[in-house]
Amino acid sequence: MLKTKIFEIGPGPLPQTSAAEVGNKAWNLMRMAAGGLPVPPGFVLPASWRSQQEGALREALAEGVSVLEKRTGLHFGSPRNPLLVSVRSGSAVSMPGMLETVLDLGLTEESADGLIRLTGNPRLAWDCYRRLIQGYAEVVQGLPSAPFEDLLAQAASESGVDSDRELDCRSLRKLARGMAGLFEELAGEPFPSDPLEQLHRAARAVFRSWDALKAVSYRRLKNIRDDLGTAVTVQAMVFGNAGGQSGSGVGFTRNPATGEKELYLDFRFNAQGEDVVAGRHTSADTERLRRALPRVWTEIGSAAAALETLFRDAQDFEFTVQSGALYLLQSRDAKRTDWAALRIAVDLVREELIDADEARRRLNGIDLQRISRTRFDAHTAVTLARAEAASVGVASGAIALDSAAAARIAQQGSPVILVRRDIATSDIDGIAVASGILTASGSRTSHAAVVARHLGKVCLVGCAALEIDLERRRCKLGAAVLNEGDFLSLDANAGCVYSGKLKAVTERPQRELKAIAQWPALLLAG
Repeated sequence: MLKTKIFEIGPGPLPQTSAAEVGNKAWNLMRMAAGGLPVPPGFVLPASWRSQQEGALREALAEGVSVLEKRTGLHFGSPRNPLLVSVRSGSAVSMPGMLETVLDLGLTEESADGLIRLTGNPRLAWDCYRRLIQGYAEVVQGLPSAPFEDLLAQAASESGVDSDRELDCRSLRKLARGMAGLFEELAGEPFPSDPLEQLHRAARAVFRSWDALKAVSYRRLKNIRDDLGTAVTVQAMVFGNAGGQSGSGVGFTRNPATGEKELYLDFRFNAQGEDVVAGRHTSADTERLRRALPRVWTEIGSAAAALETLFRDAQDFEFTVQSGALYLLQSRDAKRTDWAALRIAVDLVREELIDADEARRRLNGIDLQRISRTRFDAHTAVTLARAEAASVGVASGAIALDSAAAARIAQQGSPVILVRRDIATSDIDGIAVASGILTASGSRTSHAAVVARHLGKVCLVGCAALEIDLERRRCKLGAAVLNEGDFLSLDANAGCVYSGKLKAVTERPQRELKAIAQWPALLLAG
């Protein structure tokens, strides 16, 4: 039992708190754990802890860690059976990808050996350690990410592999030590070897992320109050990078672009969650998950149904599979297009998860008479490339290769297509002014794709044919070379990229509008 004003995530009765106090993410985790869903144990420091004195914060973190140790049988910083934790943000209002996360906290050179003894998996230990140093450097210490990414690319090149997933334990051990040396060089101090010091600084960094420029920009776009702040959630780590039967994914219980009742899933084997949501990688392992781990696939489907029953709405959930075991790390009401919002509301009424009055409340603020989606008459258009659709609809506009160019082109009165190697949530200002987004990497459930879709942008990701030359301000799509400012057309219905400007045709959601018109009669009949 926690003595201070922090709250536990675990089985049993719900704590006496609310989403307003502990944030939407933690409150939902508490409800999921109380409902018997597989949630790693954790604890939450409410947003009010942001202004706490350092001594009180350290004491509360130590107390929370002690509870986790009892829950897991592991010990924070132990050289024999180490407990590792994640530190995540969580506001009362969901802000996907705008706040910060640090994973694998508690790991040191000494406890890395303990993790090897505990798991028999040296690759896991050294991969987690290099991930911790890299993530901590960027989020906590505020160091630039590029030197660490360069070191990672160098390690892959020296080993003759295409990605970090293929590095062996020796290469990862060398990489982790190289990153520790780079950290000391750039920070002017060694990477902290005290696990509680790591945790304390990480918690402070997550509290600070509320004031980051991208978070402020997102709140301005979505009219979210600046005084809400973020809570900090600390959870026992589960490892999607533990080998061939492990991985991380993001799922939607219904298609957030169309509203169709289907699992909308991205998964990456032998990866941690940030590999999926950060948008730096293409997550193409979903079909392999279905084939290789059919039991886990069935469990994911069952969990999706349970989440909809619990929260009575379509959900966006993050999960990890560790050695064939499924864990849920987050669930929130899914960000969706207006088209999908209408279909989901109508379908949930038909499925008796909500009534018509609740459906009307959820559609409040959406102009039903303006809901439409567009398509191209593209019979004579030249297809330059194909990509993964993360939304619906079509868009034509002038190519912008970064957020500054997007703002400049938009100010000149032209529609904009933001074209990037990958989209990060720090690109929020460019996303806001663009009509469409095209990326070379990333997945349809990355944080930036979620934000783009929720803002009504046409979004295509993972375009393998796209190459970007920022120095010459141009891009290449297959054999076609296009300069910044040239027009491009994106079709998220077909997943196609076309050259030039195409004419769009509009369609309306007639089935759903007809169902809404019948609701009063149905209510009276009932």
